[in-house]
Amino acid sequence: MTAIKTDKPASDLAADNVTAAAGFEGEIREFVRRDVAPWRRRDGTGDPGAENVNLLVERVAGASMTEIDNVIAELQNVREILRQEGERVQREVSGYANLSQAAMTSMKIIAESMTQWRAAAGQPTVAARQE
Repeated sequence: MTAIKTDKPASDLAADNVTAAAGFEGEIREFVRRDVAPWRRRDGTGDPGAENVNLLVERVAGASMTEIDNVIAELQNVREILRQEGERVQREVSGYANLSQAAMTSMKIIAESMTQWRAAAGQPTVAARQE
């Protein structure tokens, strides 16, 4: 950190800060006036100050609403993609379960066939070895 030493007393510094803040606020007001001036209604009805504020709020809210609508549309697209991916994963899992069941059935058939071949060939089966 850097400390800045001045010859001014603290009360003068505070007054300078207040003056700078007031000047900054004035610049902001002027910027808002220039920004809102083209949007002013020229029909002379209603309070011009309230109209300016209403138009400013409408402009700010309009941009925000557009952005919110864009985000909602993106979220709906993501939701649809996730739904489609969920369905795809369900199909994959179902296919895997069917394949696994078919493999188990095939293994049982092969094991039974081998037992029958060994019995026909006169070789001891697994059940006979365990006795």
